[in-house]
Amino acid sequence: MQPSLIRRLAAVLYDGLLLIALWMGASAVWLGVTGGAAVAAGDAAYRLYLLAIAWGFLVGFWLRAGRTLGMQAWRLRLRAADGGPVTLRQANARFFAALLSWLPAGAGFLWALVDREGLTWHDRLSGTRLVLEPKPRKR
Repeated sequence: MQPSLIRRLAAVLYDGLLLIALWMGASAVWLGVTGGAAVAAGDAAYRLYLLAIAWGFLVGFWLRAGRTLGMQAWRLRLRAADGGPVTLRQANARFFAALLSWLPAGAGFLWALVDREGLTWHDRLSGTRLVLEPKPRKR
């Protein structure tokens, strides 16, 4: 069963908040390296540094557990199209394809509303799928 777009975006929001916290800590490290000098607007090295942190956060969780903390909170799991665990190649493809999905005003995410299988652009481009896990049984 494909999760709703709202559930997907809620997980993205949750992970976005965690990523902002990581970026704040990483920025403190960056300032320590630069001797406290402010980051210049458009500093390419700093932007690549933050992109690498986002990559490590997302791809690391996808490979280790098949889900990020936000995905866990919303009962989502990332799987390969065949139902197995994702590979490094698929996780990398999903990360960069998700960036493309955001660029045209989130059209790659909105695509899930019209796709016959409810998939986003990055689902299709990476050969991965989000699955909704069942609710845990009450004791």
